[in-house]
Amino acid sequence: MTHPREEVRARLQTDRPHSARVWNYLLGGKDNYPVDSEAGEVILKTFPEFAAVARLQRRFLARAVRFLAGEAGVRQFLDIGTGLPTADNTHELAQRIAPESRIVYVDNDPLVLVHAQALLTSSTEGACAYVDADVRDPERILAEAAKTLDLSRPVALTMLGIMGQISDAERPADLVSTLMSALPSGSYLALSDGTDTNEALNTAVEVYNGQSANTYHLRSPQRIASFFAGLELVEPGVVSTAAWRPEADRPEEDTADVSVCGVAVKK
Repeated sequence: MTHPREEVRARLQTDRPHSARVWNYLLGGKDNYPVDSEAGEVILKTFPEFAAVARLQRRFLARAVRFLAGEAGVRQFLDIGTGLPTADNTHELAQRIAPESRIVYVDNDPLVLVHAQALLTSSTEGACAYVDADVRDPERILAEAAKTLDLSRPVALTMLGIMGQISDAERPADLVSTLMSALPSGSYLALSDGTDTNEALNTAVEVYNGQSANTYHLRSPQRIASFFAGLELVEPGVVSTAAWRPEADRPEEDTADVSVCGVAVKK
């Protein structure tokens, strides 16, 4: 019988880079292994603006959650592909506006879950839960999320940088549809992902895929927009990450336009 610690060690695969840990390195974090920082440096050598892209995505998360908890009045969040905790995590952003907000984080990287359980603590009025599951198993995610969230009431589903982890053969649009179909009217989808519109980024991702434990799939802006099918997009629609409701007092970094995002509501 495999010891639980041995199982976790095997899942960590510290001999190969993992996307959450590489992303952590690009954001300036320390929760990564040498193999992850090496992969991050390879990406930066080919596409030096990638760290700025990572920061832009985190800022989109902040703006989207503030919109969802504030203007949209959502009090439940299902964050799939959580990544390693940094500043301004989903529950912190939501609970600053509405302390009673309830958040379920989902990831399949054991290092992410260990850190999440240690660092992501809820307000006393709200709740945080952590699910060890893969986005390819939406039924399990929904079943586990229902232990913390009331799925008869609106939920904001956030999927930032996660659909690129799914190949076309795994039918990413169907995964989004399955998740949103289980949520009631008034629920939202916030999604962002990398585009295939920049040759340097295409090359960097190709190099990364050649050595990583999980591959990333860049797609056209039109394909990413199709993940919102059947939902009503919030203005300004599907746009570059920096262009979604930018804050006037905090101009975004001037970097290559290599990711798109959007927020949409289920009517």
